[in-house]
Amino acid sequence: MPDPSPQALDFLLTRRSRPAKTLGLPVPDRAQLMPLLTAAARTPDHGKLEPWRFIVLGRAALDRLSAAVATCDAADGLDDAAIAKAQKQFDDAALVVAVIEVQRPSPKIPAIEQTYSAGAACLGLLNAALAAGWGANWLSGWPSHDPGFVRDNLGLTTAERVAGFIHIGTETTPPPERPRPDVAALTTWDGA
Repeated sequence: MPDPSPQALDFLLTRRSRPAKTLGLPVPDRAQLMPLLTAAARTPDHGKLEPWRFIVLGRAALDRLSAAVATCDAADGLDDAAIAKAQKQFDDAALVVAVIEVQRPSPKIPAIEQTYSAGAACLGLLNAALAAGWGANWLSGWPSHDPGFVRDNLGLTTAERVAGFIHIGTETTPPPERPRPDVAALTTWDGA
């Protein structure tokens, strides 16, 4: 018989990301953030490759990223509104953790499994922050996919990419509920 954890299951059934623009001060300090990062690092990781790492971005780094958005290669041809929207992600934030996918050479572990693990690290960090009482949101945006932007501003190598920017802060307004998937319509039972 399994040993249930009703509180954990209730949390997962009712969890709700908080819009990044509604997150404010205070934000977790280093001591408060380390357990959240530790929880995120407990993600499924086939082969124990640790195909991810974390970059904690404080206010000065966020200001630098915001300024760099307008000059990155991906900004060419975009209108002012698209550039301003990308900058706003960094302007409005007080603390962001960039989860960086790190592709590790492996004869056994396919690259896609490493990508899945990095995504799971994003979700693990998001859920850990929410479980700890913080508001949190997982964003990316077009600058995160621009090779020059991530190389010049985050120090990423060609074997790395941004899996997500996890915004963490204090919730200033409760989020509205949103429609949820129809799980019964998305589920096929085969031999069960």
